[in-house]
Amino acid sequence: MQKAVVLSVALAAAAISTPAYSYQAACQPTSEAEIASLFDRWNASLQSGQPHKVVDNYTSNSVLLPTVSNKVRLTPEEKEDYFHHFMEKKPVGKIDMRKISIDCNTAIDTGLYTFKFGDGSQVKARYTYTYKWDNGSKKWLITSHHSSGMPEKN
Repeated sequence: MQKAVVLSVALAAAAISTPAYSYQAACQPTSEAEIASLFDRWNASLQSGQPHKVVDNYTSNSVLLPTVSNKVRLTPEEKEDYFHHFMEKKPVGKIDMRKISIDCNTAIDTGLYTFKFGDGSQVKARYTYTYKWDNGSKKWLITSHHSSGMPEKN
């Protein structure tokens, strides 16, 4: 009987100290330069003229709060619809100022950018991209993207 109690106490202690899941992905090594290059990848796909290439930068369950639309885009189809219309304007993005934060398999790139359009117009906006390392595709993907026009005009 005493062995059974000792075994039960040992199992209970192990259960308390063990997380609910035992798989922990190793942290993907990265740098500020690599995270900064993710905007360049996104911007290049934006100029491809193919909305699905832009959407390929996002996780399937990501959130897009777009610059020139009031509608939140949750599904890949909704994002593709937004980029189809946005790309008609021939946008080219340029980072004006940024701050990058990196953690284990996640990163945040936030700052200010300007989009210039084919007709010569432009929009200045604030942005935040959150990224996570996707071990399946072996690349960084956008989990959320917020972009809003600057409220004060210069």
